[in-house]
Amino acid sequence: MIFGTNPLARSLVALAVGSMLVLGQTAAEACTRLVYLGPDGHIITARSMDWKSDVATNLWVLPRGIDRSGEAGPNSIKWTAKYGSVVATGYDVSTTDGVNEAGLNVNLLWLVESEYPKFDKDSKPGLTIAAWGQYVLDNFASVDEAVAALEKEPFTVVSDNVPGENRLTTLHLSMSDKTGDSAIVEYIKGRQVIHHDRKYQVMTNSPSFDEQLALNSYWKQIGGTVMLPGTNRASDRFARASFYVNAIPRDEDPNRALASVFSVIRNASVPYGLNTPEEPNISSTRWRTVVDHKRMLYFFESALTPNTFWVDLKAIDFSKESGKVKKLDLGENQDHTYSGDATKDFKESAPFKFLGL
Repeated sequence: MIFGTNPLARSLVALAVGSMLVLGQTAAEACTRLVYLGPDGHIITARSMDWKSDVATNLWVLPRGIDRSGEAGPNSIKWTAKYGSVVATGYDVSTTDGVNEAGLNVNLLWLVESEYPKFDKDSKPGLTIAAWGQYVLDNFASVDEAVAALEKEPFTVVSDNVPGENRLTTLHLSMSDKTGDSAIVEYIKGRQVIHHDRKYQVMTNSPSFDEQLALNSYWKQIGGTVMLPGTNRASDRFARASFYVNAIPRDEDPNRALASVFSVIRNASVPYGLNTPEEPNISSTRWRTVVDHKRMLYFFESALTPNTFWVDLKAIDFSKESGKVKKLDLGENQDHTYSGDATKDFKESAPFKFLGL
C-alpha cells in the first residue's frame, strides 16, 4: 500500500471508498431498526419511521380470536389470530410495526429493490402487503417459529400503491423476539429471501440486506472509534447503528439500557423537517418505537411531542372473550401528547381495515 500505516491517509482512503459505495445506491424512504442484546435476557428492539409526509399513524390494541382475510380477492389466505398485539399503523390501513403478547416484534421498512411474485388465480393464496406484519404477529410466538412457517411460503404477497401516491409499496420485514433472535424477510427478483440469525441486529433500507452486510463489513475494518459515516443514507445509518448498538454498555439496570438504546436510534434518525432537494426521497424521522421484550413494554416517541410514553402489554386483556379492539389517537402528524404509561388512554374502537384489492 502506498499510504503505509499513516492513520490520516488511511482515513482519507476509507472516506473516498465509502463515498463511492454509498453514492452508487438509490435513495429511498429512510428507516432504521436495531436490536440490543443485553445481560440477563434483556432484549430491546428499536426502530425509526422516516417518511416525507404524515404517515397517519395511530396505536391499536388487537385481541386474539379475530378472523382475518388476506384481502387479495377470492384467492386470499384466511386465519384467526392466535395472539393479541399492539401495533402502529400506516394510514390506518396497514400494520407497519408492533409486538404481540408472546414478545414477537415486527417492523416493516422501505426497500425499493423489492419485487413480489406474480399473483393470479393459480398462485398460492394472496396476502395484502398491508397485513404482512399482522399475519406474523397473529400467528407466531418466536422468530424461529415464524421462519419455519414462512419458508414454506404459505401465501403470495400482493402489493399496491402507497395511499395517495402513484408508486408501488415496496417493503421488507424484520422480526425479533424475547431470545434476541432476528430475521429479515425480503422479496428480491420475485423470490422470498430470509436472513435468519441472532447476529442480524440492524436493518435499514437500500440496498438489499446481503449488500448492507457487505458494506458494513468494510466499516468494521475501519473501526467505529476511528471514523463512522455520518450521512442520513441507509448504508451510513446501518454502519452507525451496528457500531453503537454493540458499543453501548451492557447495563444491568433496564432503564439505563433503555436510555442507551434510545440514544442509538436517535443517532440514526433524520432531523425533522430536513429537505434535500437533490434527493427528495430522503425523509424526516416522524416517530420511533422501542420494544422492551423482557418487561413487555412498547414505547412510542413522536418527533413533534416532548414526551416518550409506553404501553404495558402485561396490563392488557387480549382474550377473545374481551373482543375489544382499542385505539390510541395520536393525532395529525402524531402531535397528541401522552406521558408515562398510556395503556389506559386507549379507547374502544371499530377495527381499522387493511388495504386490499
